[in-house]
Amino acid sequence: MKNLKKLLLLTIVFASLISCSKDDDGGDGGDAASGIIKAKVDGAQFSSMEITSFASKTSGGGQNTLALQGNTASQGISMTIFGYEGVGTYELKDSNVFITATYIEPKVSDPTNSPTWTAPYQDFGVVGEIKISEETSTHIIGTFIFKAKSTSNGSMKNITDGSFNLKKQ
Repeated sequence: MKNLKKLLLLTIVFASLISCSKDDDGGDGGDAASGIIKAKVDGAQFSSMEITSFASKTSGGGQNTLALQGNTASQGISMTIFGYEGVGTYELKDSNVFITATYIEPKVSDPTNSPTWTAPYQDFGVVGEIKISEETSTHIIGTFIFKAKSTSNGSMKNITDGSFNLKKQ
């Protein structure tokens, strides 16, 4: 019985490791101009300013982390992939909180009360994906889509047709 429990535990651990969230298909890369993130937020166009947009890849503890960010004067989109492994598809899902996306409408006069919508969120399964189609020494290119939930009132934002072509810092 003890060996059966060990075998079951190993099977569960192995299954969770191989089902984490990366798919090798990074998609077509989208159509964002160099240096920006673009998307539709509830159908309205979002296009970040190049000066406020970047990709940052860091390593620590044997893991890579990729952070992507772009802002306008009144909106921001950021995405983080802990456990980044290169080109591929990374799902935003409630069973993996190490891949996240956020949409924010910053209030300069009161930043701690800025409306913020995040993905993933509890009990909703897969709510989006980030596809990395190309990584060079200077750029990260890809697409994304996600549905984000407000951290304060539960309202939703639908982020569609997202693409990025960001310079690495």
